[in-house]
Amino acid sequence: MYQQYIDIIKSHIRQGSLIENIEADLTLYEDGRLRAEYAPFDYVERSARVVIVGLTPGRQQARNALRALIEALQGGANVEVALEVAKKTGSFSGPLRRNLTAMLDHIGVNTLLGVQSAEQLFDEEARGAHFTSALRYPVFVNGENYSGAPKPLGVPALKSMIETYLAEETAILDRAIWIPLGTHASDALLHLVASGALDRDRVLAGLPHPSGANAERVAYFLNRKGRDELSRKTRPESIEQAREQLKGQIAKLS
Repeated sequence: MYQQYIDIIKSHIRQGSLIENIEADLTLYEDGRLRAEYAPFDYVERSARVVIVGLTPGRQQARNALRALIEALQGGANVEVALEVAKKTGSFSGPLRRNLTAMLDHIGVNTLLGVQSAEQLFDEEARGAHFTSALRYPVFVNGENYSGAPKPLGVPALKSMIETYLAEETAILDRAIWIPLGTHASDALLHLVASGALDRDRVLAGLPHPSGANAERVAYFLNRKGRDELSRKTRPESIEQAREQLKGQIAKLS
């Protein structure tokens, strides 16, 4: 699928086009205020043992990947190498990565996969992790980053992206552990579970989102904070239930 868009990008490279003009020529779908756009997120890390699934790339992430692709092509890389470089530009690091790996270790993913810590899976040399999105290509609403409204599974074009591109990745990485970040990513994976495209036991749905803004829920999940220390906005019961369910999943996979 990507080849027609790579050809468009190469044509723009020859013309010396501005990045905004290239993006405008990469429309995948458009209907009123909703628009999906091609960006070079096609590469799949086939040796991955865990897959991190977000909702959809944002504008800056897509633009960084496109610039990386262009630079790689201009430097003489073939398309496959350029796509790998582009995909790996937006690294998963900082508090997100630290919180996620701590939670994975807490429920026993490191033991299941035979590593001291899940952190090792994220080393670029190890190639143990693959990063993707429920909607592989960026989606925008009125030109702004899409945050899940309208719901992806309620929009035929977005649902088709899940059933086509995300399903392709689940087929390739059917032995990996799938980790959705957020409700919409979970819903997308569970939709594929319902269709038989993915094993439910391999979807670790229910982890608190590892963002820094979610620090209290992450701390409670990790037993670093007691019930009496929680603010009213945090519901301990749902976190406890998710933690025990996830530990049970890992035990079953073991």
